[in-house]
Amino acid sequence: MTPDAAGADRPAADRPAHGADRPTAGGDRPAHGADRFVYDGYRLDPERSRLTCRYAVGGHRFVERFTFDPGGDWEAAAADAAARLVYLLAGVSYYKTFAPPVVDLGDLATTAAERRFLRTFYVEGLGEFGFRNGLDLSGLVVTGPDLDHRDPAPYQPAGGGRPLVPFGGGIDSVVTVEEVRGRHPEASLFVVSRAGDRFDAVEAAAAVTGLPVVRAEREIDPAVLRSAALGFLNGHVPVTGVLSAVAVMAAVLGGHDAVVMSNERSASAPTVVAEGRAVNHQWSKGLAFESGFGDLVAGSLKGGPAYFSLLRPCSELWVAARFAGLAEYHGAFRSCNRAFTIDRERRLDRWCGTCDKCCFIDLVLAPFLAPSALGAIFGGGEPLADAGLTDRFRSLAGTGRDPKPFECVGDLDECRAAVVLAAGRPDRAGNAVLEALLGDLDRAGARPTEASAETLLGPSGPHRIPDDFRPEDVPAAVPAGGPADPATSR
Repeated sequence: MTPDAAGADRPAADRPAHGADRPTAGGDRPAHGADRFVYDGYRLDPERSRLTCRYAVGGHRFVERFTFDPGGDWEAAAADAAARLVYLLAGVSYYKTFAPPVVDLGDLATTAAERRFLRTFYVEGLGEFGFRNGLDLSGLVVTGPDLDHRDPAPYQPAGGGRPLVPFGGGIDSVVTVEEVRGRHPEASLFVVSRAGDRFDAVEAAAAVTGLPVVRAEREIDPAVLRSAALGFLNGHVPVTGVLSAVAVMAAVLGGHDAVVMSNERSASAPTVVAEGRAVNHQWSKGLAFESGFGDLVAGSLKGGPAYFSLLRPCSELWVAARFAGLAEYHGAFRSCNRAFTIDRERRLDRWCGTCDKCCFIDLVLAPFLAPSALGAIFGGGEPLADAGLTDRFRSLAGTGRDPKPFECVGDLDECRAAVVLAAGRPDRAGNAVLEALLGDLDRAGARPTEASAETLLGPSGPHRIPDDFRPEDVPAAVPAGGPADPATSR
């Protein structure tokens, strides 16, 4: 979900003009009419439990606010360190309006490693944005005052066993909550929403958990919501990265010892490879971001909170198999994007039953739930019962003319395995969509055996899960390294 709304704020402080001798990149002229994106400062307001971030580009100034639950030590160095992380990552929503060749951190001193991470976050996290807008961001330069070494701010959690679980109401976060609460009964959910607005799809599933909810409100500058009218560039941003930083700040203010994400293995897989470059709609849900941001948090805050994904080594099939057994959530969860439309008048209070997300959720649950159960979840008719949606399922399985959708869906191996496992159920005999997909896979020589499909039910691969959180069937593993920088930062 992407909360966005904003109100007015004090004007950003005037800054000295930047000289022409500052570095440029990405061509002979500024991109889209601007030569640099400037970080213009952030401010903590303890009385209102608010963080205000300011940015400037192309003659425009943008203000974004984050308001947290009351309480916490806003004067502590840890609060400022966490706010700096939010400030660094939230800028991506405003950079995209002009996508200039230089990101200027203004007066904010950073280490070379921090600038490398931020540059990677922009270049890789905006991969889909660049792909769709025909922009090459590989020449991006991040510049600002250099800090030789950062001493992390001391942080002391209010007690062990108080993890914060960012919660979106889908199968991934539900499974994470149920895995975490068994060992850490004092866990809390974390939900971000627009100011004055809440998503019913999140609230309904959150209520089923019975856990306390820590909240934050995000107010995006209203000018960004008028991008088309103002002539700004627009497109997908790595919002999970931004919300991860907000979750860390909420954790620090609330004394939590961990931020537990729900991003599974296939989130690291590219959506498309264009001219030899991987473009991943889910980049900030992938392992590269998790590793890089986790290291950034550890280098900024001494003593926690830990940042990791509980589902990192797990497939979507692993998640679906566990969710299938959580019947209490079957009538409450929702992953359909139309449940999260910003305009409340257009927001659905049910599954649409036809979009890519609806089709994927139906497909990945089909090996584990009867058609009647899925029909009830989708309000009377599951997508797999509609032969008119066959081409949409083909795009998920990679057997049709349309490419994999730019959505948070599983990879081709997971979708193909789901087809085989679902088709093997007696209550799925004669399903027209599954039969068509099996025929496609046979003709392409890409049909997995049932045995090979079942291997995806077991966790594998690198992760950063601490032992006291690790699910029983997940082996200990050496964490992978952080993200490779696409080019040298300056």
